Amino acid sequence: MAFVVASFLGKAQETNIQKNVEKNITGGQIGLFGLDLYNETKIADKTTLRVEASLFPAIWGGDLYAKTGFAFYPSLTLQPKYYYNISKRAENGKNIKNNSANYIGLQIRYIPDWFIISNTNNLNLTNQLNIIPTYGFRRNFAGNFNYEFKAGLGYAAAFENGNTVAEAVFDLSFKIGYDF
Repeated sequence: MAFVVASFLGKAQETNIQKNVEKNITGGQIGLFGLDLYNETKIADKTTLRVEASLFPAIWGGDLYAKTGFAFYPSLTLQPKYYYNISKRAENGKNIKNNSANYIGLQIRYIPDWFIISNTNNLNLTNQLNIIPTYGFRRNFAGNFNYEFKAGLGYAAAFENGNTVAEAVFDLSFKIGYDF
């Protein structure tokens, strides 16, 4: 009798496996191409809205410059993400904690001329707006640690003195982070 009850309970737990994205995730990530603080909020079963504040690095130097320069500049990003394989990963018994799955997204990034942290004086930044469709994957490990890779090709517009300059922009990112 105990075997039958245990078998039934085990089956009931199997059907209640979470197969959707987490309700809310807040964390930070760091990589070669920047530092992010973010919040991902569930807006549908497989879709989240990621809001992100970032600091991006820039470095220059060589024979054309008197010294090697560096700068950090801010950006704000809004990105809906569709985790298309999260249910399949759950059904196969793979880890989906903190949205560990593959996704497609639409990254809308604003790079303002608010401030620049640099070892060079009088640097200015041109206000920019980037719209980049992305493909990526996110995996969770060791509790709340994660790594995320994404790549995309999209549109960038720079706004300066009433003029708009448009060009293609490539986004490539690999970051390691922690979810709070």
